[in-house]
Amino acid sequence: MLDVALMLEGQDGLNWPRWKRFAEAAEELGYAGLYRSDHFTNPEGPHLDAIELWTSFTYLASTTKRIEFGPMVSPVSFRNPVVTAWTAAAIDDLSGGRFHLGLGAGWQEREHRSYGFDLLDVRPRFDRFEEALQVITQLLKSDTPTAFNGDYYHLEDALLLPRPARPGGPPIVIGGNGPKLTLPLVARFADEWNGVYVPAAKFADLSSQLDRLLEQAERATSDVKRTLMTRVVVGSSDSEAEAKFDGDVSDARARGVIIGGPERVLDALGKLNEAGVQRVMAQWLDMDDFDGVELLASKVLSQLK
Repeated sequence: MLDVALMLEGQDGLNWPRWKRFAEAAEELGYAGLYRSDHFTNPEGPHLDAIELWTSFTYLASTTKRIEFGPMVSPVSFRNPVVTAWTAAAIDDLSGGRFHLGLGAGWQEREHRSYGFDLLDVRPRFDRFEEALQVITQLLKSDTPTAFNGDYYHLEDALLLPRPARPGGPPIVIGGNGPKLTLPLVARFADEWNGVYVPAAKFADLSSQLDRLLEQAERATSDVKRTLMTRVVVGSSDSEAEAKFDGDVSDARARGVIIGGPERVLDALGKLNEAGVQRVMAQWLDMDDFDGVELLASKVLSQLK
């Protein structure tokens, strides 16, 4: 059965009052989780509030009891993977096993240039990403000291203690739709694949490609959970939702954006469920639209149970 979580763009005005309010809403209204991006700024435009990623998750681990949470996704270009694995294991333990470690190669040129991070060209960027995934999985899964010698990272006699309470640590999530670079890494390293902004038919096609890659990697297709991140705009009617949307509604729907009243949203979620989506991370761009958050919970989530 498909469930729905909320997903916020952390660089788009996220501050503590908003984060706390969304945490309370997700916990109390029945959402499956609360996720956020890991960015310093948007690709263009003014600098906006953007609270730090790991501190925000430490807050969720300490103050919520039910919801799952994690980054969608955290670029390995920002932090050494040893620190990422260490922090993720600690937050997962603090939360009682509710953290999902979403990882990505990085993509946004502006923030890398502005804050002094090396983005790299696409091929070396994914080579670095692959090495980071190897380092993180070794540190999370190995109960004995481990070693790794790559072009970007090096381990020698490395062991994280205390060991994660959850065997193997938090599940690793890899987001993206790329069939040549991303999906092969999902098949090798991920516990969850998160598709991004694709309609149901495209998601099903990518999921089938992932199935074949998993078989080649000698993994069961059920080893990897299938989730989707896409924007959701809901209103009391289709026309109200369409008035909220800032763009071409028909084009957006064709790209997988869910826009409409409760019945249309339920229909869209039903199609995604048939395509194999197990969780929708509803990208919520208007952080002040709490009427919509409550409407989605009362009229849509209640029908999914």
